[in-house]
Formats: sequence, C-alpha cells, structure tokens
Amino acid sequence: MSNVDLKKLIKESIRSLSPYSTESIQSEIKLHANESPFPPPKELHDQFTEFIKSFQLNRYPDPDSKKLKESIAKKLDTKKENLVIGNGSDEIILLLLQVFCKEGDNIIIPDPTFAMYAIIAQSLGVKTTIVPLDSSWDFNGNLLLETAEKNKSRLIFLSYPNNPTGNCFSETEIIKVIEEFEGIIVLDEAYYDFSQKSFINEIKKNNNLIVLRSLSKIGLAAMRVGFGVANALIIKEINKVRLPYNSNMLSQKFAEHLINNFQLVQKQIDYIIDERKRLTDELKKNKSLTVFPTESNFILFKTKQSADELFYHLLYNGILVRNLSTHPKLNNCLRVTVGTKSENDRFLSEVKTYSMK
Repeated sequence: MSNVDLKKLIKESIRSLSPYSTESIQSEIKLHANESPFPPPKELHDQFTEFIKSFQLNRYPDPDSKKLKESIAKKLDTKKENLVIGNGSDEIILLLLQVFCKEGDNIIIPDPTFAMYAIIAQSLGVKTTIVPLDSSWDFNGNLLLETAEKNKSRLIFLSYPNNPTGNCFSETEIIKVIEEFEGIIVLDEAYYDFSQKSFINEIKKNNNLIVLRSLSKIGLAAMRVGFGVANALIIKEINKVRLPYNSNMLSQKFAEHLINNFQLVQKQIDYIIDERKRLTDELKKNKSLTVFPTESNFILFKTKQSADELFYHLLYNGILVRNLSTHPKLNNCLRVTVGTKSENDRFLSEVKTYSMK
C-alpha cells in the first residue's frame, strides 16, 4: 500500500491557488451568473431538435469547427483563418497564456476584473500584476503601459465591457495601449451584444490585438462556445496547443444555427437592454444604493447597509445575486444580472423591502 505525500508532488503555483467560484445555491430566481434569462427561441430549438436525428454520435466532431467558423466569419466580415473556437472563451485565455508565456513571465490586468485571467495565469506559473481602476472604473493608458514595461509583461487582458463593473473603458486609452504596447492585447468582449462596442476592426491595423467573444451570455451558456479573432499567425500558433476535438458536435451545430438566425436572438438581447435601463432607473430611486453605469447585461451597485445582509435577505426570498463585497475595492457591492420583467420586479420589490427596515 502506498502512502505518497501528494502535496509535495503538486506544483506550488497550484497549491496556493484558490479556485474560481460562484454562488452555486439553488434558488427560484437566479440573477448571479450573467446568463440570459431566456433559452434559445423556440424556432431555433425546434429546428435543432430535428438536426439531432442526423447526428452520428459515434463519430468525432469536426476538429476545426469549419461550418461554425464560416458562419462567424460571414457575420463579422472576417476570414476563417482569423478565428479559433474554444470551449468557452476561458479555454482561449488558457491557450493564449500557453502560447505567449513561460513560467515566471508576467501579465497585466486591471482591478477589479474577471478573476479567471489571474487564476489561469497562476496555474501556469505566470505572474499577474494588477493596475487599479479609478473611481469611474477606468484606467490610465500611460500608467498601464509603464507598469507593463516595468514588469516586462507579455500580455494585457482587458474586459470590455468590464466584469464586474459593467462599464466600457475609455476608447482613447485602449487605442493608446494597443498601438504602443510591445506585446499582446487581449480584449475580452464577452458582453459585446449588450454594448455594441467593439475593437474587432482594429485587428486589421494592429497585429498584436486579440478579441474574444462568447455565446454564453445570449442563451448558450450550457453549450460552452467562445471564439477568438486575431491575426492569422496567432491563430496558427494557438492551434498548435489547442486540444483536438475541443468543441463538441452539439455545441458547434447549435452555435452555427444560432448565428445564422441571429435576428431571433437579437429580439431577446433588445429586451434585456430595455430591462437593463428600467432596472437601473428603478434602483437609482433607492437612496441607500449607489448604482454604477453599465453597458452589459448586469448591474453593479453599492449599498449603504450591509451587502451580506441584503444578499441573504434576497436569497431567503428566492433571489440569488452575486456578492462581491469580499473584494477590497467592492466593499458592500452586489451584482445583479438583468432578468425577465417579472424576475426584475421581484428583485426590486425585495430590495425596497430590505431598505425600509
């Protein structure tokens, strides 16, 4: 019988790592994960059900996701050679770090931002340097560039709109960083559909820019489909480390189907944008809250009362939101995903009830 000291065999960068976690709590109304409140439209779902009958599940999927790439390339007016498909955009973040960084190298991220940039980097032994955002949740391009140069950083990750703050960074500052940084800029546009702001056209002029997109926020979270757009040389190198068959047959087909019939999904996106404005306006009427501007499908707000107490009040009444108050810059902050009108009304009602205590 062996009794190996397993901890000694695990890399230090893994032993000291805390896993990414969300509130995986059962709740009647889930407004915590920035998912769409809607499944794909019935027309798409019914047609996809018919497709399933022809699937050969005993065969491997297309390793290059050719048809899905064709659909994306047509929609974005780009070429298949400029696209990579990932098992969510998280996988592409991992692949980029594998391609461009060796152990001990450094990346730059703003703070606060999406936690997975730092988590994946640490798992590979890559160091992360943070540049704090200002009171408007924006950054200074010169400071970002100086920090990157000082740390000999290989990549800069920018979430646009930023998660969890919801805002889009200054276009001028982003352009400055793209044009002056002697490394790779990754613009994570996972929430593009709700902001309609993108730097994808800058790829033609700047070969160091990579744009990430996701279908998780617009109805396909369970399918795990993300994609990256970049210079063809970068895509070629990513494909050297990308695992074969990383995108399964069902995900490829449904994603292709959704993109080819995007007008149906756009109606859901427009609904969410309308509800976002209504929800923001209603929250602003509550004097105990500070509501931050957003161009995403979620709203960050700060409460004068205890965020923990409000979080558990909502949870007790069947509503799950994201509690961010453990982050030093997000003290007493909660993040709520825009839901359906009835879900949003329930949320507003319970926030009001709590505030009146």
